[in-house]
Amino acid sequence: MKKLSYIIFGAIIGVLITYFFCPRQLEDEEFVKFMKPKGVITAEKAKELNANWTLHRKAAVDSAAKKQGRNQDDRSTYWSLDDIENYLGYAQNQADSLGYTMTGVRVYLGVYGKNAGQAKKDLTTMFIVPTGKKSKSQASFISLPPNDEDLPVDPLNDGVGGNGGYPQ
Repeated sequence: MKKLSYIIFGAIIGVLITYFFCPRQLEDEEFVKFMKPKGVITAEKAKELNANWTLHRKAAVDSAAKKQGRNQDDRSTYWSLDDIENYLGYAQNQADSLGYTMTGVRVYLGVYGKNAGQAKKDLTTMFIVPTGKKSKSQASFISLPPNDEDLPVDPLNDGVGGNGGYPQ
């Protein structure tokens, strides 16, 4: 009888440990919280930055477009949320398979060349390049600042160009 009480007591302890220490899925999505990323600006600040671009860059950029027979060049690029999410997953997977740790993305400005077809010829584009570093298998006590470089992963382009400014 004494051995049976030890078994029951052990089972109860095991159940309690399992309950408190095993991860559980949240049943209510209200508990999922997102932290505001570093660098988020207000809509007013975005409008100010856009107005400054218009004041200081629009004439020069549009004059280059006029040489190609267009009134204005693209000044923004749009990708759908699905495209961005799919691309980030694709880039992460590709980086992992090449032995890199993806830590961010970089957005570049580019210009389509003469052979891009009449619709895009010599117009501005933007593309996203994953950044990170070569994966290391050794642990270290020294924490160095990140030295992120562009990864040899296919960039994302072909967003929808726009030439309107940020909504005022």
